Amino acid sequence: MAGTVARVKAGNDLKAGIVEAVAGLGGFARFLAQGDKVLIKPNFNTSDAFPGSSDPAFVAAFADACREHGAGEVIVADSSTYFADTARVMDEIGVFELAKTRSWLRVVDLDQGAWVKREIPGARYLSSVRVPELLSQVDKVFFCACLKTHFLARYTGALKLAVGLMEPGERRGLHFGHLQEKIGELAAAVSPDLVVMDARKCFINGGPGKGTVREPGLILAAADRVALDIEGVRVIQSYPGNGLEGVVPEELPQIKRAIEMGVDRGRT
Repeated sequence: MAGTVARVKAGNDLKAGIVEAVAGLGGFARFLAQGDKVLIKPNFNTSDAFPGSSDPAFVAAFADACREHGAGEVIVADSSTYFADTARVMDEIGVFELAKTRSWLRVVDLDQGAWVKREIPGARYLSSVRVPELLSQVDKVFFCACLKTHFLARYTGALKLAVGLMEPGERRGLHFGHLQEKIGELAAAVSPDLVVMDARKCFINGGPGKGTVREPGLILAAADRVALDIEGVRVIQSYPGNGLEGVVPEELPQIKRAIEMGVDRGRT
């Protein structure tokens, strides 16, 4: 059974929009216990302007919402594309500024931490992966996704966000064939508790860093990444001239493989 996807129109108050979207899933109380240490994984693959990377204002609003709904420490953590310096990318985006006014928030460059191996049972293309040790040191993992097309993977949303949680040296191998299928298998190794997608803007062509921009003006949320990405594909397909025209979302290889791997199925 496909999971529930909450869909709300974004207004000027980003935090209120995020809270409203999560309310459509049962509210933050479903995902947070008092004092939880939360890791927010955004899309800081590069420092390209939103939607090429996550909008720091949106990430801040997500962190603030978590804090106001019971989170203890909130950690914003990522690893940029393997040929970039993550600390520099974060600095260019302005991420470190977020922590200067929030004593409970920490920004972490995952490249500077330890990585541990995880097996991926049932995988055909990616039998194991090294992920940040930090994942096992937090209570909850939340994804903060963008919505866009991708010139290699065709689409990037909730499932592909896990690529930034793959050890950078291993990431090169993703592109040596069956990229989309590997994305679906990688998603089975990392299971966020909640995904909030900033779909105020999206790319309908190009990507991941630059592309043809449209403005759906939406905030989407789900516990099920497959359901969320199916909805995301449909949002992109609602615009004439999009690069996913004619694609059945469930047949997009990354989504199809994630379904075969049982990723998030039945999570409502």
